[in-house]
Amino acid sequence: MADIYGMLDELQHRSAKEEDIKEKLLATRKEEEPFSAFCRVCRELGYEIYEMELLCAGEEFHAEMKRSTNGGGENSPKLEGEDDFYELFFAGLEGKER
Repeated sequence: MADIYGMLDELQHRSAKEEDIKEKLLATRKEEEPFSAFCRVCRELGYEIYEMELLCAGEEFHAEMKRSTNGGGENSPKLEGEDDFYELFFAGLEGKER
């Protein structure tokens, strides 16, 4: 799973330099199934990113954070949802446009 973080980071840096890749990734947001379209484009670009792996990466990160806070029991501080690496990727990509 750790590879997901690295692949997304590399892909984000690459898309900042290559406008055609950036446009291709942004276009997936308009697809009927944008999450699947995004993963398909990633694989076409050579990044082996699959839907379940990407989805689980955020959930696993959230679970690790919850376990690391105050022993991870019921008294752990409430965390605001899990990190959604898909949404974070696009936030970073779209943020670089401004």
